[in-house]
Amino acid sequence: MKRFGTLVLICLLATIGMVTAQERGARGGRGPAQPLDIAGSWTGTWSSYNPNQASAPPNVVCAKLDAKVAKNGDVFEATFEGDCGRPYKYNIKMEGRQNGNAVLFKGTADLGAADGGVYDWIGRANNTEFIGFYTNAFSTGVFNLKRVPATP
Repeated sequence: MKRFGTLVLICLLATIGMVTAQERGARGGRGPAQPLDIAGSWTGTWSSYNPNQASAPPNVVCAKLDAKVAKNGDVFEATFEGDCGRPYKYNIKMEGRQNGNAVLFKGTADLGAADGGVYDWIGRANNTEFIGFYTNAFSTGVFNLKRVPATP
């Protein structure tokens, strides 16, 4: 009878452990997701590089990239502006969804023949950092932006 009680206790503890693990997995394992608001102004840099030469320095590094992000329903819309030899401004629709404490996004944009044509990109944003990876037929690169503090 004592063995039966021990077996029941072990099964109960195992069941509780499995349920707890499943709940953590559903939340990404890092606690409950906090509501994110990635809308606003962002600033940082972008660069392009050759993935076949990972140890080589980036081909192009531009010191400044600014973005304005707004949420329209379930879609994040961003406008990117900067200067890299000449000014540029792009309106890019990002399809993003919150997963845990980050917004994961992806998109495709045709920037025109003069700017490399069609680009695909993926990335993530949280309340303080907005990073991404892009590629097209001619280049590959990354951008890293930080939230611009709101001015009082």
